Amino acid sequence: MRKIAIYGKGGIGKSTTTQNTVAGLVELGKKVMVVGCDPKADSTRLLLGGLAQNTVLDTLRAEGEDVELEDIRKTGYAGVVCVESGGPEPGVGCAGRGIITSINLLEQLGAYAESEKLDYAFYDVLGDVVCGGFAMPIREGKAQEIYIVVSGEMMAMYAANNICKGIKRFAESGGVRLGGLICNSRNVDNEKEMIEALAEKIGTQMIYFIPRDNVVQRAEINRKTVIEYEPGAEQADEYRALAKKIDENEMFIIPEPITTEELENLLIKHGIAN
Repeated sequence: MRKIAIYGKGGIGKSTTTQNTVAGLVELGKKVMVVGCDPKADSTRLLLGGLAQNTVLDTLRAEGEDVELEDIRKTGYAGVVCVESGGPEPGVGCAGRGIITSINLLEQLGAYAESEKLDYAFYDVLGDVVCGGFAMPIREGKAQEIYIVVSGEMMAMYAANNICKGIKRFAESGGVRLGGLICNSRNVDNEKEMIEALAEKIGTQMIYFIPRDNVVQRAEINRKTVIEYEPGAEQADEYRALAKKIDENEMFIIPEPITTEELENLLIKHGIAN
């Protein structure tokens, strides 16, 4: 089983990208579990048709320690197993603790056992790597592969570079590796070339460039992935291609983050900061 964590700046489209990619993987015959690591608990919404799901933390608060695996997971589109970590009560505690609690509980309850026959476990992780909870999939080797969703916007690239620092820090102890950058296009000038240049700088690849298409928003409004909502759409084929790229990927590296000055120079070179 391959364990993959998806990181990136908040609002960059991690959850949308993850769910659409997973839809592409199940079309390839893969069995996948998605673990939402965001307190908003919206990482599996499109796979569940918008249905609300009891989070791991909510279930523990309500049921105590007497929790079974079926209490914290639901089956979504094409058999995808869906779990939401959830978060603490508003204003209380650290949201990152939900990730730690959820992954540990899933392990204890046998969610990753061979009997589950999972090909992939995806962790959709909130925002940047700034606290121990959100860094857990990197720090403790819970994920072997990291993919960073990025765009040609400066803060998205800054966040990607910062995440690379976290990967490098824990690569030796946790065994985690970077599988590549996924560009979720915002139609920025020279965007593809810029992300390819960033990938080269840090020693990785831009594994896929997802073009911007309004069908993604229409599918989200209808609480579906693009592949389910409009399977014949060109954008559905883009996500299928991304899924295939990840499934066949063999390039896993320890990244070499660049300095802020180098990042700014990259932006200037490609004309964005002029």
